[in-house]
Amino acid sequence: MKNIKAIIFDAYGTLFDVNSAAEKCKDKIGDKWEGFANYWRTTQLEYTWLRSLMNRHKDFWQVTEESLDKSMKAFDINTSMRSELLDLYKVLSPFKEVPEVLKTLKGKNYKLGILSNGTPALLNELIESNNLKNIFNDLFSIEEVGIYKPNVKVYDLPIKKYNIQKDEVAFLSANTWDVSGGGNYGYNSIWVNRNKNIFDNLDYKPSHEINNLKQLLDIV
Repeated sequence: MKNIKAIIFDAYGTLFDVNSAAEKCKDKIGDKWEGFANYWRTTQLEYTWLRSLMNRHKDFWQVTEESLDKSMKAFDINTSMRSELLDLYKVLSPFKEVPEVLKTLKGKNYKLGILSNGTPALLNELIESNNLKNIFNDLFSIEEVGIYKPNVKVYDLPIKKYNIQKDEVAFLSANTWDVSGGGNYGYNSIWVNRNKNIFDNLDYKPSHEINNLKQLLDIV
């Protein structure tokens, strides 16, 4: 990790808690809120992969809406909550250690970026709503290439922008498929494993696994 020039973060699930929208509505949704939140996230990801394979691209916000509609039907949640859930998704909460760690890294000599399925508008709103506006050098969206992770065109974006080598990037994600995607591409991928999950068998094993982003400071 001594040759790292850029630290690139996944956004959804890594910096920002994708379940926080449903959690803020748990009094209305009831005990099933967490199962619903996980189903929504899983469906959302499945739609990104399927649309990439079918060459039927829609942006992340459209995918988020359509996966929410299916999830609300599956969990029998009143459609009157749709707008509230979508509004909350635009301002997801960061994991508690994220602001402090990012501000610490900002004082060091790295390029800091986000590489995300999210649209530029969604990413900007997340950053602004959580007071992280001046932290990142770049917010890279898959919309620049029109296909979702883990396509290699996505992982190319920071390399082309910064004119650096693949192994000069530390890439952090909580999603094992994304860690594998970045690692197989050539990044130094780091798995943020907050929930003691099991890593997927996708031809890559990260050299570093951390429980939260504070541990990143010991690596870089």
